[in-house]
Amino acid sequence: MIIYNYEQSKAALEKLFKRGAEVDEKIVETVKKILHEVKTRGDEAVFHFTREFDRFELHAHNLVVDRDVLKSCYEKIDATQRAILEEARDNIEAFHVNQKEESWLKEFPDNVRLGQRITPLDRVGVYIPGGQAFYPSTAMMNIVPAKIAGVREIVAVTPPTRFMDNPIIGATLYMLGVDRVFLCGGAQAIAALAYGTEIIPRVDKIVGPGNIYVSEAKRLVFGQVDIDMIAGPSEVVVLAQDQANPRWTALDVLSQAEHRTGFESAMLITDSQDFAEKVKTEIFELLKDVPYGEKVKAILAEYGAIIVVDNMKQGAEVVNRIAPEHLEVVVKDVDAVLPLIRHAGAIFIGEYSSEPVGDYWAGPNHVLPTSGTARFFSPLGVYDFVKRSSLIYYSKEAILKHGRKINQLAMTEDLIFHGRAVLERCEALENEQ
Repeated sequence: MIIYNYEQSKAALEKLFKRGAEVDEKIVETVKKILHEVKTRGDEAVFHFTREFDRFELHAHNLVVDRDVLKSCYEKIDATQRAILEEARDNIEAFHVNQKEESWLKEFPDNVRLGQRITPLDRVGVYIPGGQAFYPSTAMMNIVPAKIAGVREIVAVTPPTRFMDNPIIGATLYMLGVDRVFLCGGAQAIAALAYGTEIIPRVDKIVGPGNIYVSEAKRLVFGQVDIDMIAGPSEVVVLAQDQANPRWTALDVLSQAEHRTGFESAMLITDSQDFAEKVKTEIFELLKDVPYGEKVKAILAEYGAIIVVDNMKQGAEVVNRIAPEHLEVVVKDVDAVLPLIRHAGAIFIGEYSSEPVGDYWAGPNHVLPTSGTARFFSPLGVYDFVKRSSLIYYSKEAILKHGRKINQLAMTEDLIFHGRAVLERCEALENEQ
């Protein structure tokens, strides 16, 4: 992990600022084939690809997970684990309930009423990954906001082998009150949710992280359905000064690199060369104690950095260029630095607000924009599971007052019937007077 002086190393840092995994064209073509097959052949294609990729014999009788099966999973995990899951869920609910939007309607001059109607989505599909590990926290972060929004039906899909191996998946889905669960994963599951099959219903929106095939499938079906975002590799930036604890800072940097997909980004930005050296030493000392230390070292060599800046104002400028998924701010004058931060998915303030606090417990959503997209994307929230309709009521007085101006605008766009639709109403009302 290299220590860079920002002013002297801007060119070298461009790779980190423009990070993001490129999708191999072979993967794109494979996903397109899967989508086409599921769209045209339905469940049979889902069964075929599950046999091919998951080595699991999937059929109509074992595609659907019965509610009693979910309940038995819930009963298998110990009481302490259940209590922790439930408390985490309650924390997530307590935060997200504040995001709920209400419809509104207001009176304007000339007896005009304008407003906005908030309507929950009818059906949402949640992808529950089954790769290296299952993350109950991610299931909660996707499902709890949907339930608060009032989504009518929440459908979950998850790869069958991981579900069979680990009762915590079914236990979490039971605790969250998911309406239907289907045992399929990969791009074929995304296709089934987007297009619908004989058994799996078509949804309005797909949320939840997955591997590169899942992410590419979500990207390709966008437009047929809505999606949350394309999840990239996890990333953290720690903006810290020399009063911070070097060992804790090193642990926070490593907490993202240890996901080990190969593209994670972990950076420290500091105005102290001495602190930078201390953190680097701690990082490599800590990596001696873990079995995957060499893998993490390789990730840090590729997408890790310690950047020494002249001051915290410059540090904030670097943060805004990176637009990180997670940002930890451990500085002497938070009130002076925080207003300078414009782009970050989630901001953790102070030495006790370690990133895992947000991942698991505090309540704000950990489904966050990655790869610099915090410049224009927001965390997943209740607002992602509703749609907004405009409400427009124009009175006789209003159409008489403004109709001819509307007609004139329509004529400038050469839209004759737009203009006449309003103008003839005006003329009819004028004739009545």
